[in-house]
Amino acid sequence: MLDNAATTRAAPAHQGPSLRARLFAGLGVAVAVVAIIWFIWWFLVGQNHVATDNAYVDADVADITPLVSGPVTQVLANDTQAVKAGQALVVLDPADFQIAVAQAKAQLGQAQRRVQGYFANEGALSGQVAARQADITHADAQIMSAQSDLDRANTELARRQRLAASGAVSGDEITQAENAFHNAVAAVDMARAAKVQAVANRGAAEGAKSVNTALIAGGPVDANPEVAAAEANVRAAQLNLDRTVLIAPFDGVVAKKDVAVGQRVQVGQSLMTVVPVSKVYVDANFKEEQLRKVQIGQPVTLTADLYGGGVKFHGRVVGLSGGTGAAFALIPAQNATGNWIKVVQRLPVRVALDPDELRRHPLKVGLSMNADIDVTHH
Repeated sequence: MLDNAATTRAAPAHQGPSLRARLFAGLGVAVAVVAIIWFIWWFLVGQNHVATDNAYVDADVADITPLVSGPVTQVLANDTQAVKAGQALVVLDPADFQIAVAQAKAQLGQAQRRVQGYFANEGALSGQVAARQADITHADAQIMSAQSDLDRANTELARRQRLAASGAVSGDEITQAENAFHNAVAAVDMARAAKVQAVANRGAAEGAKSVNTALIAGGPVDANPEVAAAEANVRAAQLNLDRTVLIAPFDGVVAKKDVAVGQRVQVGQSLMTVVPVSKVYVDANFKEEQLRKVQIGQPVTLTADLYGGGVKFHGRVVGLSGGTGAAFALIPAQNATGNWIKVVQRLPVRVALDPDELRRHPLKVGLSMNADIDVTHH
């Protein structure tokens, strides 16, 4: 009996490995299999992908700001409202600008009539120049006539002076001859002065004609600088009138509305924002060591927290930022200080999305995204 009991107690020492040993062995095999599978996956797939969950939807939004000041008469869009390109959003009181347009048009009419008068004066001034030239010709004739009378008076006076010695001519005749000579001299001087006056009048007429010719040079009435300036004033006034209606620059959704009827707005004041939800993009912030193989044009697969992993978006890398977020921070990090601790930086990578996918599953600015870049081809 004792031998049988000893044999029974000694039997377990000759049995196989214990349960714990078998579990550890199985766990080791499982870990090895997982490691092999992970290595194979990393070699075939993982090393050709970089991913991040630090990605957000963004867009080139448009701030609606007035280019003219005035009171608001209508607000035609509200927050979250979808709008189309060219749709009126806000209307300002146009009364003052309508008056300005009317005044500019009146000034344009005055300028056109004034320039038309310049063209009409051109013929009249040409006639005045011709008349002053005729006055010069007449003055030349008067000088020749006066000079002839002077020559005759001088001859008569000389003859009488020669006869006076013999007593054949009386003193009265000599006196009359002298008076006639002096009158002839004065007539010549007057004729010459008249020519000088005629020449001066012709110069004045030619100057007036030159000024008028310069005013109409360059083409017809519409091409005249005075008319062109008045037309520019009309266009400027009309442009200001058109700017009393603020329109959407593109299709999108209204956000950040901050305007009400009756409010007087100033130039440059932000009234609302239009977000182009059909043209949003993603800025994915990858760590710097993830960017070794990232290049423009590589495909990107994205998911949004809004829709979950069941909805996938597809895009392309279209650009890498010129600096990290820390570099453009309001208060940049001072890495040159003595208490320096290296922090892995992230660089924004711009990803363009498929428009068709965006139409099916719209995204809003600021939503979180997960981005995975296929860097197989680099």
